[in-house]
Amino acid sequence: MFVDARGGDRALRVSWHHESGLLVLSLWRDNVCAGSFRLAVDEVPDLIEMLRAGLDQTFATALAEHLDRLAHGA
Repeated sequence: MFVDARGGDRALRVSWHHESGLLVLSLWRDNVCAGSFRLAVDEVPDLIEMLRAGLDQTFATALAEHLDRLAHGA
């Protein structure tokens, strides 16, 4: 389970349903499921690649900003 960055009672849950060939992402408020999304197992690598690319870009930007601050003595 992943707690929403805004805090509070929101969360994301991930569950595998191997028998159906699905990954289910569900949104929760308190202990109530507010919505779900079913992703076919063969699409999971594309989702992972998208998340990885975003993480790579975020890291590269943060590293560049850090190196710039070091170079300018900040």
